[in-house]
Amino acid sequence: MELQEIYREGFSAQHSKTKPKISFEVFPPKNGDISTLFEKVRLLKKYNPALISITYGANGGTKDLSFELIQSFIDLELNVMPHFTCVGSTRELVEHYITQIENLGIENILALRGDQVEEISNNDFKYANELVEFIHSKTTLSIGVAGYPEGHIESPDIKSDIENLKKKIDAGASAIFTQLFFDNDKFYSYVELLRNSGITLPVIPGIMPIRAVNQIEKMTQMARVTVPQKLLYQLEKFPDDTKKIGTEFAIHQCQDLIDNEVSGLHFFTLNHAGQVSEILDNIF
Repeated sequence: MELQEIYREGFSAQHSKTKPKISFEVFPPKNGDISTLFEKVRLLKKYNPALISITYGANGGTKDLSFELIQSFIDLELNVMPHFTCVGSTRELVEHYITQIENLGIENILALRGDQVEEISNNDFKYANELVEFIHSKTTLSIGVAGYPEGHIESPDIKSDIENLKKKIDAGASAIFTQLFFDNDKFYSYVELLRNSGITLPVIPGIMPIRAVNQIEKMTQMARVTVPQKLLYQLEKFPDDTKKIGTEFAIHQCQDLIDNEVSGLHFFTLNHAGQVSEILDNIF
């Protein structure tokens, strides 16, 4: 099922009576053993996810393993959305990759710029909109792109960031999946800015449940993400309860998003099924 169809229901009309679509992001394990991840995804399948997205490393470092995962998830009758980034990507590589994707029956792909890697120079695509345009010109794949509720860390301001998002949409994007955030008001303001800018695509909030304090430190260094003071206070006061605090926060965050009629919830699982399961069991 393509992105347009997945998020059509309730997007163009009132949908307070319907549940948001659930999706999960996973990544190929560094040790190459996919069996444990496969079992975790099998557990998550009970939540009837609309999508399972699969990342891969810079320069395609785990691309072959990603295809192994893709096939295993297809065998589970899951709707798979692979990632593809500009980093280390030539036109030939991208065309070969997306041909393989379509041959597997995949309908959706998430096109990203990716984190810049200094030692990788063979990039035919500098920005995500260039990658989206190329994929759109070569296939019928439905293309998801990234959005940044507080602006991309390299953008001077939110207005410039939205202008960059418009370029991706004009190039052929079908839906927007946001970077993680912890302040829902930032997300609501972002969506309002997008709508006022004429962007009408579904905007799917990205949720990353907190598991460790160093996770917060890493995310705030890599991305423009505001952590509410109340949450920081709890994490600092009860360092041994980080996972519990993170789970409870995510439950309340997701419930508030549902109450405000989001089209979907996209979980960055970090390959941990248990915590995400606990969150979903508490909101549905």
